[in-house]
Amino acid sequence: MDRQLSEWKLGIERIWSAAAPDYREAARLAAEIARCSGETMLRHAATQALPALRNAVPKGADQGTQDAALRRLRVIRKVLHTLNQPQFGKRETEAKASTPDERYRQMLGLSAGRRLSGAEIQRAYKRAAKTAHPDGGGTAQKFQELSAARDALIKQVRLARIS
Repeated sequence: MDRQLSEWKLGIERIWSAAAPDYREAARLAAEIARCSGETMLRHAATQALPALRNAVPKGADQGTQDAALRRLRVIRKVLHTLNQPQFGKRETEAKASTPDERYRQMLGLSAGRRLSGAEIQRAYKRAAKTAHPDGGGTAQKFQELSAARDALIKQVRLARIS
């Protein structure tokens, strides 16, 4: 895969250093990266860049469209540079597992690290339940998980009040 990343990096650098960027080639390369990359950040950057690069392909594309395409190409270039840099002294660490409280807050769209009130939890629940309920396009399981998250957070608020 390192060889593939090096080839993509070389292709992006060739397009980047040209006097007039070949947006057709850039769009082709971004499509290939979006389709074949195993790196999530790179695949996401390429997918985001595709529409802007495709809009810049026609000869009559305005300068704003071309500037947007160059900005998106710059993001891909930066991600490729980051992936190709040696990581001396850095360990590959797994993402920290979140606590149940953090997951509950995230499900309800509440901020972490501060005290919550019961009314605030209930408002957040009502907001999130509109899309999680089966009538709102969600699933029964998602709605039940959301209800359990609300109940757990409200229980924590009540226990904090008692202590």
